[in-house]
Amino acid sequence: MSFIEVALALPLFRTFSYRVPIGMTGSVVAGSRVVVPFRNRQELGIVIGAADPREGMKVKDIVSAPDDAPVMDQSMLALCQWIAEYYVVPLGVALRTALPAALTGATVPVPVRKTRRVAEIVVELTSLLQRDEIFARAPQQRALYELIEAMGGRAAVELLNEKLAFSASVLKGLVSRQLVALDYETVERDPFLTRARRTPDSHTPTGPQRVAIDRLAIAAPGHVALLHGITGSGKTLVYLELLRRVVIDEGKTAIVLVPEIALTPQTVDRFRAVFGDRIAVLHSALSDGERYDAWLALRRGEKRIAVGARSAIFAPLRDLGAIIVDEEHEGSYKQGEAPRYHAREVAIVRARAEGAVVVLGSATPSLESWSNAASGKYELLTLPDGAGGARLPHVHVVDLRADKPKAKPTDTPDADAAFAMAISRPLDVALRDRLSKREQSILLLNRRGYSAFVQCGTCGDVAVCPNCSISLTHHRTPERLVCHYCQHAEPLHVTCTRCGGSRLRQRGLGTQQVERMLSERYPSARIARMDVDTTSGKWAHTEILDRVGAGEVDILLGTQMIAKGLDFPNVTLVGVIDADVGINLPDFRASERCFQLLSQVAGRAGRGSKGGEVFIQTRAPSHHAVQCAVTHDYHRFVHEELAGRKHPAYPPYVRIANVVVSGTQEDATARLATGAAAWLHKLLAARPAPGVSVIGPAPCPVERVKNRWRWHVLIKADRAQDLGRVGRYLVERFEVPKQFGLRLTLDRDPVALL
Repeated sequence: MSFIEVALALPLFRTFSYRVPIGMTGSVVAGSRVVVPFRNRQELGIVIGAADPREGMKVKDIVSAPDDAPVMDQSMLALCQWIAEYYVVPLGVALRTALPAALTGATVPVPVRKTRRVAEIVVELTSLLQRDEIFARAPQQRALYELIEAMGGRAAVELLNEKLAFSASVLKGLVSRQLVALDYETVERDPFLTRARRTPDSHTPTGPQRVAIDRLAIAAPGHVALLHGITGSGKTLVYLELLRRVVIDEGKTAIVLVPEIALTPQTVDRFRAVFGDRIAVLHSALSDGERYDAWLALRRGEKRIAVGARSAIFAPLRDLGAIIVDEEHEGSYKQGEAPRYHAREVAIVRARAEGAVVVLGSATPSLESWSNAASGKYELLTLPDGAGGARLPHVHVVDLRADKPKAKPTDTPDADAAFAMAISRPLDVALRDRLSKREQSILLLNRRGYSAFVQCGTCGDVAVCPNCSISLTHHRTPERLVCHYCQHAEPLHVTCTRCGGSRLRQRGLGTQQVERMLSERYPSARIARMDVDTTSGKWAHTEILDRVGAGEVDILLGTQMIAKGLDFPNVTLVGVIDADVGINLPDFRASERCFQLLSQVAGRAGRGSKGGEVFIQTRAPSHHAVQCAVTHDYHRFVHEELAGRKHPAYPPYVRIANVVVSGTQEDATARLATGAAAWLHKLLAARPAPGVSVIGPAPCPVERVKNRWRWHVLIKADRAQDLGRVGRYLVERFEVPKQFGLRLTLDRDPVALL
């Protein structure tokens, strides 16, 4: 093609025409990368097809085409075009999201797979006398030759020279005598290859599992099934049997999505035990090189199953047969920046376009998915019982109002009273019992740091972030006050910055403080803490969980990352230190998230033959989210929660988009939000759209983040098509002034309104 249409990853809702010079090498077809001139600089873009420029239109030449083949096929281009249309973002931004960073960054050429030089024995010296003769005056050469022989006849030169201290001249001597040859081999940068291969689980499917497996076996292309199974019911076995049929029997490919990076090692171990090296891992903890190698192996067909978090939905697989979305209710499947896609919805669109089956698995499905199953849009498959005879753990509620210890007159509790504020007596007794039996426990506190905030006991002032409308969290090691939104940090205050008083009090427990209390209370216990602070290292999640699996940890304490997907048979106790964290947030999903979290973490107990017990500490024992978690009653929770979503209407009864206006100046931000709401009302008056309404404007619950003031406007619509039209018209037509850093973003189908 001589003229092409190119999408650039810029905030512009249009594509651009360019000309391909005669004799240009490289691939210049739809899905190819090209470097083009744009506003006195060069930009990397994706070809989306042939262009038909208007007569007289000045068209520039592309600079280069770095690839020999396109990096996207037609199905991926179509998927990105849907994302751009549905989530109201420029096409180039959607296309960039679907590619690994190595193909979108400053380095334009396709990165090559890592190679290394290897030494390989080419002449086998089987006779000892022959060796004595050849190496009579070269003992170092003989030692090196026999070392390479012991390593299977092939070894990396880097290992021989640097790690084993053989000089380059010794190896060179073997090569000159034609006993050893040098070659290059590709190094697969797969961090999971070093993990020990586990033995495949051997389970006979239960009746409900067999029904689910058989139903999926006859499902039509594009079919969507919601697999609702209580924790420990064996959803993974259903996944494995589906993949066995799709990948091994039919020779197709598959994608498995998991919500947390922390879950990936266990998932990969379990799937690799069955499918061997057909598995490739895609997630953000990988280096650019590791991620590119995995992406390339999938694209070439060397790997057949992609496992990973949200972005793995863009795995470059052909002949896709199945997509599994485990813990489909999880909010982490929603992208936080443009394009703000939801991986679950993208999975369904991709599967229907490519003829794959979709399985959405959860013990606590999102209300949207449950409503789709109830209406017949999805097929509902149910696993009501625990696999292998496992029983749901018994759940106790501890009312913290009744068990609250009396504070001393100084308002400074001693160690015992402070511990009692965190760990109630019933939970303390249960922990001691498990320690004596050498069983394991999990404690959940969804608040990291040492204490939630620091408050002056004289004037009541709270240390707040200078950049955000949020209190600073007290951290230890190192001792500092930290903002969890913008990462601002400052030293711990000695006196109040407002009144100069010295009566500073730490309020609210964090995981660091609870870890210290547990260490003092149970000095012989082996305790591991798992939160953002302890898992910042690349494979820190894996190292902690491997220690738990090996029985080297007695108590695992952590935030929500420990609540889902983990399967440790020796964990017989789960304690929720404060179930009220997040339950009263100003967000319509707050109760749903609380119920899901409590249900998920409760399911970590009793997954083995020993059974399990759960203690939920709360100040709101009558809240329906807590009550339904206690009785493991998802249906009752859905009934009560849906009743509260009708008036005022929220999903799943309506579709919503959250329009967020932000800027560096408070008044200007408020005026722009007011103007946007008025503009929308005027639009709907001129072009009536039944079932569409506008709510707001109002300040966001967190008014300021990273020195930017935030207001929002909600658009509600009965029909998805109407919401899309209004949202696109607003984003493309509403004028945002170029001052005070003003911005307008639209988040369609938000998972949170904070």
